[in-house]
Amino acid sequence: MPLQLAECFQMTSFSHGLFLSLRLACRGTRRTHKCAYSTSWRKPNQIQRFCSSSSPFTPDCQSRSTEHSSLSADQEPHTPVLLKEVLQFTDIKPGQVVLDMTFGGGGHSKAILRSVPGVTLVAVDRDPVAFGFAQQLAEEYPGQVKPVLGRFSELKDLLVGLGLGNRSVDAALLDAGCSSMQMDMAERGFSLRKDGPLDMRMDGDRYPGMPCAADAVSALDQRALACVLAAYGEEQHAKKIAAAIVQARSLYPISRTQQLASIVAGAFPASALYARRDRLQRPSHVATKTFQALRIFVNDELNELVAGLQAAQDLLRPGGRLCVLTFHSLEDRIAKRFLRGEDLSAPPRRSIRQRARAHLQRKLEEEDDDDAEEEEGGRESVHWVRLQRKVVLPSKEEVEENPRGRSAKLRAAVRR
Repeated sequence: MPLQLAECFQMTSFSHGLFLSLRLACRGTRRTHKCAYSTSWRKPNQIQRFCSSSSPFTPDCQSRSTEHSSLSADQEPHTPVLLKEVLQFTDIKPGQVVLDMTFGGGGHSKAILRSVPGVTLVAVDRDPVAFGFAQQLAEEYPGQVKPVLGRFSELKDLLVGLGLGNRSVDAALLDAGCSSMQMDMAERGFSLRKDGPLDMRMDGDRYPGMPCAADAVSALDQRALACVLAAYGEEQHAKKIAAAIVQARSLYPISRTQQLASIVAGAFPASALYARRDRLQRPSHVATKTFQALRIFVNDELNELVAGLQAAQDLLRPGGRLCVLTFHSLEDRIAKRFLRGEDLSAPPRRSIRQRARAHLQRKLEEEDDDDAEEEEGGRESVHWVRLQRKVVLPSKEEVEENPRGRSAKLRAAVRR
């Protein structure tokens, strides 16, 4: 039988802003699970692929993990979003130590190096391709750029080798989620608009046995799959989409991105295919949230985000500054609550009016209910002083120049 829900995961309350954590480690047909904010994928030797004794197809993610490993770092990097605001809030001085926790294409890091002389920049990324960009930048700025390959959950241990411990960093930038560089590489399987293997792993080269998106759609039972889509994609039609995926995989293996996009689209009438709109009022494919959910699940993004925020809190000296860029409501809720000093394992405090507004927005399928919560005010963390009362959004002009940054949100704070 396919993986059963109780064997796969433990689910917390979506309505209270807590998040689903699904960690599957296979021993035959038995699965184990951990609760939200676990760190169950830290050790490579504990990572095993999804498996299902009845599945007609076992995706070979390990063989796919090397497809993009030979890519050159000469590709055009993405345009950094909210760059002016990041430089303003970090307020970096010459000679300081700066931690770019998500180097990506290096847009923010390059701007920092150009604008502030003599800084030491630690360029961190879990993606080996991004690490290649960081190594190239280190050759341009010898002695200033320190490339580091690893996840947020590994960061503090990795920085020990550079002589950086607690309270040793002056400024930190965390740009959450998937980078434009990853989306542009069809071989990585992140984009539904470019056909490629249904992979979505950010660091599959480092962990070849790590489950990929094809494993997830092949192994999870229908109810578990629906919960992944609802929790990580905030998909209202999760049950309908999960049913379509399960029906399709009984007939043929689901191993390509556009194959999955077509399956999701087939669950809706033709008139609904592009009925959804993004923030620029452009048509949005009905499979967009499905792809987001699978990507977050496969890469354990929310747990890693919490680990990254905690690492930044430990590494920054008093007076050090943190900028957090998020691109969807799940990330932003975590960042907002963390900087307010809230217990992330507890339900967020929301008024009846705020809950009603959030419910209305979900019914309208809007991407984010943050505006309903933004005016809470009055809550301060013992660790952070926020630099702005409201979240910072890109200007209309910036969105027109860089449409991919339309959903970006910036939060900044000073370490007490």
